[in-house]
Amino acid sequence: MYRFLRTPRWWGINVFVLLAIPFCVFMGTWQLGKFEDRVDSHREAEERPAASSLKAEPLDSLLPVDKATSGRSAQARGRFGEQFLVPDRELDGRKGAYVLTLLRTDGGRSLPVVRGWLPTGADVPAAPSGEVTVVGALQASENPGTKGVHTAGGLPEGQLGMISAAALVNVVTDDVYDAWITLADSPTGLTPVPAAAAAGTSLDAKAFQNLGYTAEWFVFGGFVLFMWFRLVRREAEASRDEALGL
Repeated sequence: MYRFLRTPRWWGINVFVLLAIPFCVFMGTWQLGKFEDRVDSHREAEERPAASSLKAEPLDSLLPVDKATSGRSAQARGRFGEQFLVPDRELDGRKGAYVLTLLRTDGGRSLPVVRGWLPTGADVPAAPSGEVTVVGALQASENPGTKGVHTAGGLPEGQLGMISAAALVNVVTDDVYDAWITLADSPTGLTPVPAAAAAGTSLDAKAFQNLGYTAEWFVFGGFVLFMWFRLVRREAEASRDEALGL
């Protein structure tokens, strides 16, 4: 009844099943591992002292930005230069823009400083003149996947869609830090922009997406095995009926 399993067609089916099931198990385990890494990173971030409670450190000592330094209070000195608006940014459910001003530091590089959030249509406060010292939460450069980022282009002059050195390289001639800070104390007319958690340390939708993919891969593996049994049973029944002359 089961001689059909030795035919070339069934050799192909069997090889596919023998490869597909371990692959599904491997992928499911890998996605589960990524979710567990996110949980561990989230736990470690919660156990660390609050970034705002730590003493401000010189900017260069906290670079490059990683999970440990993201959100840390950074200090830099220089003069404010070019100013941009970063549109379509929400704060407390309201739409507005970030006011980003480049700080030309004493080291010769420019640091993007988000001085605060501005409601749509409001006047932009001028940046202070002269030598200033700024203190704010250190943040990693944004990327196309960051919430609120505008990547379609076509923005008016003086506006940026993404806060990153890559977005500024074609706008300014200065060498720009691959990081930015958001001021804890914004000037009058602006609302401070809260620091975002470091990438990979929060249990957000992406973390639970990994958990969902874990379940999907294990379901796929079970489905492959189920369909193999169904096909074998159907073929065996067909062989038996043929032998009986049915």
